[in-house]
Amino acid sequence: MKVLVVGGTGPTGPAIVAGLVERNHDVTICHTGQHELPELMHLRHIHTDVRDADALSSTIGRESWDVAIVTYGRLRTIAETLQGRVGHFLSVGGGPAYRGYFDPYRHSPAGLAVPVTEDAATADETDDGKSYRVAATEQRLFELQPEATHFRYPFVYGPRQLAPREWSIVRRILDRRPHLILPDDGAVLNTFGYVENLAHALLLAVDQPEQAKGEVFNAADDECLTLRQVAEICAATLGHDWELISIPAPLARPSWPLLTQPTSHHRVFDTAKLRHRLGYRDKVPARDAVARTAHWWAEHPPEDGGQTEQILEDPFDYPNEDRLVAWWRRVIADQPVIDWKWPPGYGLAYAGPGTSYQRDDNRI
Repeated sequence: MKVLVVGGTGPTGPAIVAGLVERNHDVTICHTGQHELPELMHLRHIHTDVRDADALSSTIGRESWDVAIVTYGRLRTIAETLQGRVGHFLSVGGGPAYRGYFDPYRHSPAGLAVPVTEDAATADETDDGKSYRVAATEQRLFELQPEATHFRYPFVYGPRQLAPREWSIVRRILDRRPHLILPDDGAVLNTFGYVENLAHALLLAVDQPEQAKGEVFNAADDECLTLRQVAEICAATLGHDWELISIPAPLARPSWPLLTQPTSHHRVFDTAKLRHRLGYRDKVPARDAVARTAHWWAEHPPEDGGQTEQILEDPFDYPNEDRLVAWWRRVIADQPVIDWKWPPGYGLAYAGPGTSYQRDDNRI
């Protein structure tokens, strides 16, 4: 088939293009030309401003394609420009379309449903501006391309990510930090997707157009790791031993770049539709993917204080981190002595016959 890939040089693009080439499709990459990758140079490229309707239209002319995969640019503009010229239109959006993704207090009690399904409420004009724009773009997409397939991506991780969560951990490992501050013990669940896994999800839709047309799919790794698990995997992968220090999220300011949100509410995508309708399973298990990512960033470190760290808003201010850790240790060392009449436990369901848990007070 003749396939147009709009974007193609970002985090997931090379894996998408590689999968299309493996399937013997005729691939054209349409992008600005500012970020060329050696592994894609043998393919046909169209260079234009994909965010500008006039520039895009004049550059591609009246050419048509069997499939268009849009991973970058102004989706509404591209969908309108390609009206009637594409057999199957596939596009990438994201989790911000969901109401409460950026503002958990849009729900009562606060927080997204866990997991959040594709039919959950999306943002409207009363919501966060970015969420509303993302949701409105989805709606306009299906008005322009009724048989489109749209993917809601989570945070993406792997090589070439512009905002790599893992770098906040990996740089501290490379700097041989003795500890890492985690918000609320790092128990937060935040859906992520490894580059190869997200590309695989999209390629399944290319392979099965009749199952995919007209549908919205959440895409993400099969396993959602806690922040603590991510930190532990990175440290083990890079051979570093340190102390993970739990501090309440509002106080754990150095860890805010790891939270990627102002609270520690969970954000978990339900991918059952993707798995059952298109047969998705991870190409790379999440734990292996995090390890690969840690290695990649260790081998390709961003500039200290450069664009990546500015995007992350992580100053790597170790003296102040150490001051916070020292203060927190003093706080927990000064806990009041409480003479419990009956010490709270974990519940009889946990401490029943055959478990290794023993209460301290011999009451049970």
